[in-house]
Amino acid sequence: MFEGLFDIKNDRRLSIYLYRSGMLIWCLYLVAGSPSLIILAEYRDVIGVLSGLILILAFGTHMVYESVHHRTAYQQKKKWLLIGTVFVSVLVYVMAFGAPSLPQLWLKILQLLG
Repeated sequence: MFEGLFDIKNDRRLSIYLYRSGMLIWCLYLVAGSPSLIILAEYRDVIGVLSGLILILAFGTHMVYESVHHRTAYQQKKKWLLIGTVFVSVLVYVMAFGAPSLPQLWLKILQLLG
């Protein structure tokens, strides 16, 4: 049914449409935080997760296009994806479990080395 609509290896329109819809939903997430829109306030978390998922899907479709047409850009984006993933996971870990104080961290590092 949709075979000829989007060819993600040769056409980047799908990733552009997904980016735009993800950003639009993210703007809706921001608006949902307004105190005057109590109707959307209870769905704010769902809207935020949906926005994130659509943006990740858009990035994935763009990476498929880049892997076929722009090999060097694809290799560089893979490296930055790894760096970004490590940064976000450290940030989430620190926010969820709390950051240990610096002296405690140095003691743990010295215990591992010594």
